[in-house]
Order: sequence, then C-alpha cells, then structure tokens
Amino acid sequence: MYKVTKLYLILVVILGAALLLSACGQSGGGSASSGAELKSSSSTTAETAPSSSGAESSDTGDTVIFQAGNGDIEVPKNPQRIVDLTNFYTGYFLAIGVTPVGVLEGATENPYFQDQLDGVANLGNEPSPENILQLNPDLIVTFNGTEGIDKLEQIAPVVAIDYGKKNYKDQVLDFGKLTGKEKEAQEWVDQWELKISELKPKVQAAVGNKTVSIINPYAKGLYVFGHNYGRGGEIIYSEFGLKAPPEAQKAAIDSGTGWASISLEKLPEFTGDIIFTCAWSGDTSDPKVVYDSAIWKGLPAVIAGHVFQLNPKGDTYNDPVSLEAQLQFISDSLLSVK
Repeated sequence: MYKVTKLYLILVVILGAALLLSACGQSGGGSASSGAELKSSSSTTAETAPSSSGAESSDTGDTVIFQAGNGDIEVPKNPQRIVDLTNFYTGYFLAIGVTPVGVLEGATENPYFQDQLDGVANLGNEPSPENILQLNPDLIVTFNGTEGIDKLEQIAPVVAIDYGKKNYKDQVLDFGKLTGKEKEAQEWVDQWELKISELKPKVQAAVGNKTVSIINPYAKGLYVFGHNYGRGGEIIYSEFGLKAPPEAQKAAIDSGTGWASISLEKLPEFTGDIIFTCAWSGDTSDPKVVYDSAIWKGLPAVIAGHVFQLNPKGDTYNDPVSLEAQLQFISDSLLSVK
C-alpha cells in the first residue's frame, strides 16, 4: 500500500522544501520550544479525561486499527520501523523497549536518553520527506496539526497524537497498544506508582505546609509552570500533592493550561517557600537578568537556600524516561529542605 515509485520520490524531493515539520511544544507535555509555541498549545491539558482510543484487531491479521488524533488509522500490528517526529514523546517509546529508527534533533539532545538512541537517525528539526523515506518506516508518529501530514501518509501510516490530551500514564498505555507492548507499558505504570507510594509520605513530611514554585526566566519575563507542562510539575503537584502559591495555583493549575507568563515585578506573588528553576532553552535570553535582580535575591526561598536548578535540556520533558530521572532529583531536593 505504501510502495513509492521513482516518480513519486522525485516529486517528494521537489516538494520537500515546502514541507516543514516541527515538534510540538512541552513540555510539557512536554513543553514548547519557544514562547510562540507555548501559547499555541495552551488549550491542551494532561488532565483532560482520556478517550476510549486504543488498538482493535482488524480483519487482515497483520494490522490493527488505532484511534488517533487524526482518525482511525490502520497500522502494523507490531511496527518495527517507527519514525518519531514528536521530540517530547520519544521517551514513551524508549520506556517500553521500542527504539525508533528516526527521531528529531531535540530528542537526541535530551541527556536522559543518553545511550538509548545509539544508531538512531537524527532527522534534525525540519526533516524532509526524502530523509524520512530513506528510513523505510512502517509507521510515522507526529503531533496532530503538524503541517504536511498528507505527504507523510504517502510514505507510511501516520498516527497523529493530540499533545497533552492524556496524562502520561494513560499515554504510555496507549503507546503500548500502538506498538504491541501492552505488558511493558503496564509494568512501567505499576513500577512508577510503587516508587511514588514509597516516596510521597516522606516528601510530604519533609515539606509540610511549604509551597513549591516552578519558575522559568525567558526573554519577556518569566513562566510559572503547573501540573502538566514538564519541569517536574507532574511529580511535584500531581504525584506528591504539594501546594503551589495561591496565585500560581490559580493561573497555572486551576486554569488547566499548565503555565502562566508573568513580569519580573509580579514574581514575589507567584513564588513559594521552595523554588525549582532553570534557564529557558527556547530563546537566547540571559537568565541573569532575573537571577541577579534584587527582586530574585530578596525572595524568601532564595534567602533560605531552597532553590533547585533543573536541567533545561531534559527537565522540560514529561515522558516516562525523563520523569524517572526527575523523580530522583526532585525527591532528593525536597527531602533536603529544613
């Protein structure tokens, strides 16, 4: 069905320059890679109730029908050559023992994927259809709304994911259905919940009634993050059940967006007794504008030494592999608070 003739290959190369493929921003579920992308994805939330999507057996025996963001898609029952064009969902595949044959550049830069993408093709930030075609994929995964999906569908079946529609536990289970790795996906969820059940009472006892903020300087001010946009928010607020300052709770969590943009002058209203922070990786702004300011240095959390630096290359992600790495750092940091 997806054999490509030489004539089509020539046409694809000609049209390649017009096709721009970009990874969805965040965090957050990851997260967005720029302020503009962050805003464009603000309507999605990891807390949205999951649909009944998944895989159902088809009549062919070799394929299944997968209910994706772009409709009911006929996909291989056990895909072997997956091209992942999401960046922020690559860790879902890795967590269940599936290694894509091609990924975007952002995924290769995530320090938590180190050594797990050896031999995987780096397709850059805007891969051409020609480069994707050369990998001979049997499945392509991207975000719903990505430009040029119709062209990709002429290469292989395309599953488009609605970014942030499902929380990470439901999403990993869904990816298990997509790849024939249901057992591995369930095992990851079970092991994760066991780790949380062991750590949560210890962390809550150490933190007590203290509030926790996630702050990210960027070119036009600061981002305040909540429960579903990476940077540890899924762990801090959703898993450990810790409190955000009232203004942050209202703007970044109760709103459902997972983030809010504020000015430096508003910072004291949004910061709590404990701060997790990192520089913004989506622009060339200098975080020292914030970190060297009198406002920042006067914050109670800064004075008390309760500020913890996140990794901007890895902690913006909220996939299972990244979350496992974040869990260790975040729990150790919170348990150190006196």
